[in-house]
Amino acid sequence: MPVAGRDKFVSQPLGAHPAQAAPCRRDVLASMLAICVLPAAMTSARAQPSTLPVIGYLGSESPERYASRLGAFAQGLSEAGYVEGRDVSMLFRWADGQYRQLPALAKELADAGVTVMVAPGGAEVALAAKSATTSIPIVFELGGDPVALGLVASLAQPGGNMTGVTSLNVEVSRKRLEFMRELFPQAQLFAIAANPTSPTVKSQLANLDAAAATLGVELRVLHASTSDAFEELFTATRAIGAGGLVFTSDPYFTYRSRRLAELAAQHGVATITQSRDFPLAGGLMSYGGDFRQSHRHTGIYAGRILKGEKPADLPVQRVTKVELFINLKAAQALGLVVPPALLSSADMVIE
Repeated sequence: MPVAGRDKFVSQPLGAHPAQAAPCRRDVLASMLAICVLPAAMTSARAQPSTLPVIGYLGSESPERYASRLGAFAQGLSEAGYVEGRDVSMLFRWADGQYRQLPALAKELADAGVTVMVAPGGAEVALAAKSATTSIPIVFELGGDPVALGLVASLAQPGGNMTGVTSLNVEVSRKRLEFMRELFPQAQLFAIAANPTSPTVKSQLANLDAAAATLGVELRVLHASTSDAFEELFTATRAIGAGGLVFTSDPYFTYRSRRLAELAAQHGVATITQSRDFPLAGGLMSYGGDFRQSHRHTGIYAGRILKGEKPADLPVQRVTKVELFINLKAAQALGLVVPPALLSSADMVIE
């Protein structure tokens, strides 16, 4: 049986500037979808001979789920002076949600002799890239602490062959609990959705425990590491009488926002996640980092390395923008009145 993601490579346009009109994003998605129908003969574990430098792109999911992120990456790469097909080639490997395949896919990129490896989409991807090479420059993008994860020596002076971009997604998990408490000031119990396989889950749960002690509430941790376990998160939240369900930051959850929104509505559970994709799909609330900026900075760093800069000399960029999205239609369906103070804090209110 072929390794997941191995038959989904082709050098392709990364997509248009994400600030352009919506049809540009549809063009990005169309180009991503084209990958799936190309013959296996066009796939190869080794980069094709080319006079252009090659970026090896390691994705934990599929091109479709990464489409908007790819657009932001292309914007950053363009800002650094590189356009795919003109100045640089791309070699993709996709894990299709099978995160255990990431180390093998990262090794394929390393063995192909790519010029730079890009590892966006969380700690799992970055750690897989790290395991594959100590010489090829790597640009990661994640929401955790790259120092604590052992990726770099420090944010200011990464050392080694890795640098990248980090956001506040992991750090602000506790803030999601605080927002949920604002909605349910009388609730004494909240459910927490956590992926036990996540490299950052322990630190997030510790932060949530500290927040719960400050708020005077109890937490019940519910585990899910596959989409088959998602429904149980919502039925269990209802069964224990929790005020609401708070998701920890995890890429696997983020890329399945639409399914989570459907289940939250079906079971009538007030829910908050890290990704704006969740309320945009009909969920109640989200609070997390701006993925467009983090992926854009990843593209900029990839371009700077192609120009000759060393990862060891490029400080890890920290994207500090955090956005709160609230879906009032979802709140109305749940019979909730969102406090004015919470509404005034929102970056986007969906009516």
